[in-house]
Amino acid sequence: MLNDQYITIVKSIKQSLMVQLKALSVFFLALLSICCSEQSGNKQQSDYRYKLQMVVDALDNPWGLAFLPDNSMLITEKGGDLIHFKNGNKIFISGLPGIDVNGQGGFLDIVLHPDYTQNGWIYFTYASSEGSGSGSHTALMRAKLSGNRLKEKELLYKASPNTNSGVHYGSRITFDDKGYLYFSIGDRGEREVNPQNITRDGGKIYRLYDDGRIPADNPFYGEANAKKAIYSYGHRNPQGLARHPVTGKIWSHEHGPKGGDELNMIQKGANYGWPVVSYGVNYDGTSFTDKTSAPGMTQPIHYWVPSIAPCGMAFVNSKFYPNWQGDLLIGSLKFQYLHRCVLEGEKVIREERLFRDVGRVRNIIQAPDGYIYMAVEGDGIYRIMPE
Repeated sequence: MLNDQYITIVKSIKQSLMVQLKALSVFFLALLSICCSEQSGNKQQSDYRYKLQMVVDALDNPWGLAFLPDNSMLITEKGGDLIHFKNGNKIFISGLPGIDVNGQGGFLDIVLHPDYTQNGWIYFTYASSEGSGSGSHTALMRAKLSGNRLKEKELLYKASPNTNSGVHYGSRITFDDKGYLYFSIGDRGEREVNPQNITRDGGKIYRLYDDGRIPADNPFYGEANAKKAIYSYGHRNPQGLARHPVTGKIWSHEHGPKGGDELNMIQKGANYGWPVVSYGVNYDGTSFTDKTSAPGMTQPIHYWVPSIAPCGMAFVNSKFYPNWQGDLLIGSLKFQYLHRCVLEGEKVIREERLFRDVGRVRNIIQAPDGYIYMAVEGDGIYRIMPE
């Protein structure tokens, strides 16, 4: 009996020591990782300093931002306005489509065609109540600016069916270097129905020709009942989309629930896992999946726990920011700062919080003039200036 008790005690002590050793090894590995990431590469914090210069003030929720050839701005206000900011004046553009302002929905992203000076096309996403079902869903339209009015409007894509949910519309737009147009739509709060189902809209990134036609080499073009415009799926709520200026690859980020925001490189036909796999949990702290990976599902390049609530993204290659060359800037809605991801190839090796407490950063753009512009909710648009 004494021998049995002795063996039991020894086993208990051994198990306790193993747990403590595992915890210590995790701690030291994390510490080593931090030290290595701080020292890897040649992109260290330097003596460069930047300041914010207000360019457009008194904005409510500046969601999208595009620069015309004269460097004047087109600004979408989520509440349903399109503003042309020129020579210090805000000009409100008429001729907009019907925009359903509901929860997270409203007037969303805006970009110019890569050949805008030749064709004049402007592309934008918004919440639209057109189509089947009550409520609304994300739509993509293009139009031309004539004076202070939008004309020649063409609806290129309208997700369906509509839903009364007021969350997860997405949506960002970008072009690749081959002229294809990409745009994102969130899962619309229906995670069990939309993201993993290629016959339904929502929780997807789409690819079109610039006139709205669907490329025949899209991954699900030939599948019965599939939404042929889908390029990737298994997304939650992607509010960042950008083309890498060197590789030409399309990068995206998306909101997780509580934890599990993701940075992804978008691949043709790839499934990014939501909600089967996730690094996050429900907002009340309960778990909805025990998986962070699964066969056939693409892992993120990087993820955040806790969530930073990412919105907008821009790669930096401007001469005005020599110590940010090749880095990725992302707005943080939750923590109200600009998030800098220092990249080494396709890996995040270090992160930095910039302009803390500036407000909810909704968008970040490197403009044709080389300066970086940052849109902040309830405030306005700032230019980041070297001191």
